[in-house]
Amino acid sequence: MRIAMWSGPRNLSTAMMYSFGNRADFVVMDEPFYAPYLARSGAAHPMADQIIARHETDPSQVAQSCSEGGRPHLYMKHMPHHMLDGFPMDWAVDCTHVHLIRHPARVIASYAAKRESPTLADIGFVQQADLFDRIGGVVVDSTDIRANPEGMLRSLCKAIGLSFDDAMLSWPAGPHPKDGIWARHWYGAVHASTGFAGAEGDLPEVPEDLQPILEQAMHHYLRLHRGRLSP
Repeated sequence: MRIAMWSGPRNLSTAMMYSFGNRADFVVMDEPFYAPYLARSGAAHPMADQIIARHETDPSQVAQSCSEGGRPHLYMKHMPHHMLDGFPMDWAVDCTHVHLIRHPARVIASYAAKRESPTLADIGFVQQADLFDRIGGVVVDSTDIRANPEGMLRSLCKAIGLSFDDAMLSWPAGPHPKDGIWARHWYGAVHASTGFAGAEGDLPEVPEDLQPILEQAMHHYLRLHRGRLSP
């Protein structure tokens, strides 16, 4: 099985990669199209030069690596906004697609703490909704996972035809061997963890200047949220 897990940033996506990566029957890939996206778009992301220097930037070569299997399974952490026009998608035809979502207020607040002045394109809601319309798949909400990790992971495994493994509920503290070089900027909280954090509290306040982004993102989030998987 090859799982393509699609999400925007600040969305529990790294914890989910660590969860699947702690299974003995999976290998994982961390945002393999990130370097091609940065090289092609010129986006001013933290550590962009180091990412481009360290990781493969040819989208065709990345697509080839995404077509190869795992041991016996492969879990790929992807972001829909990394898939620029012209990037190959033939590798995704036989994948099991899962869309991980999170309330935009939480995404915006968390993202803005790591990178100033986020745009709607940066947080991926529009691109994810468009991608879901094209390829379909299972939708899971990170809030539901944090509130009930075992129940949601069991439900997800059942939905995609995979046996549940208790190893998914925890992982060793510290970096994962498959982390991208960008982990040093983005993954501090996950590196300090050994499992999923508890249920989230009230929604954070979103600054006035980011309210238009919140309003636009909510439309796409709610459309996917209505069809999400439940425990």
